[in-house]
Amino acid sequence: MRNIFFVIIQTILWTDLSAQTLPIDHQATWETILLYRHLKTLAGRGFLFGHQDDLAYGAYWKYIPGRSDVKDVTGDYPALYGWELGRIELDQPNNLDGVPFRLMKDYIREGYRRGGVITISWHLNNPLTGGSAWQPAPGTVASILPAITDSSGVAVAAGPGHELYKTWLDKVAAFLSDLKGPNGESIPVILRLFHEINGDWFWWGGKNCTPDELQRLWRFTVSYLRDEKHLHHLLYAYNTDRFASEAAWLERYPGDEWVDIGGFDIYQAYDIKRKEDYIRAFDQDLSMLQSIATAHGKIAALTEFGYNGIPDSNWWTGSFLPTLKNTIWHM
Repeated sequence: MRNIFFVIIQTILWTDLSAQTLPIDHQATWETILLYRHLKTLAGRGFLFGHQDDLAYGAYWKYIPGRSDVKDVTGDYPALYGWELGRIELDQPNNLDGVPFRLMKDYIREGYRRGGVITISWHLNNPLTGGSAWQPAPGTVASILPAITDSSGVAVAAGPGHELYKTWLDKVAAFLSDLKGPNGESIPVILRLFHEINGDWFWWGGKNCTPDELQRLWRFTVSYLRDEKHLHHLLYAYNTDRFASEAAWLERYPGDEWVDIGGFDIYQAYDIKRKEDYIRAFDQDLSMLQSIATAHGKIAALTEFGYNGIPDSNWWTGSFLPTLKNTIWHM
């Protein structure tokens, strides 16, 4: 996660209430439908604030029951809990943040019992090179695509790594299917696939594949989890990194029938270290995302943000919150 862990936040923001009231999976569980509708009704009323790995570790502590950095600061737990599946495809006991998958399941159940929303990302290894998610290699996405028949009727064989990728999805599906609530119900999960989809730093992003290749991979992945593995407790979130225009955000978008939630990531870092630059970029992208979400009937989200180390003690109240409130309540 670009070496930024404790300030990764996932916040559901606003949406158009005239849009569809069912998720893209029309066989979604009742709990998943209720979550989807709840997120839809947040328009103009507020937002949900979340934190990555919140129950597992924090500032100078690890694995203390009931501990949470957000609770330490605010007096309450976050509304959203973010988790990560990277390394599950390798059968490792811990994810790439070092959190044991065994404990992660318990934390997810705990957050759900508390009424929290669960969101999960997956920094899967490069299936072509064997390197990490951060090892870009052109051709990786093509190597795991399924067979198709093109528009001229010509059969195109599956990529050589397609069967391997399916075994990785099987492991993800096994984890997700084991997430049960106190009454045996499947816990609804927002699954954030191939995040920062326009970024060159991941093997699935930016110049490392064509928009068509990524769209095909997205559609296959959703279809496999939904239709082959029969997982019906998932909402699917599409997100970019920072983007320059609505067309740029939509360049790799797989279609309205394949996405429930749309968002973007933005940190005060890299080329936007100055407060004024961050606020300007944040406001611009929020405004564009609102327009896109309204046009496509999707829930809009700010999927990752933060300021590593928080060197500005007034950052939350002086930079982040005023920009957020100004945009979502004054569009």
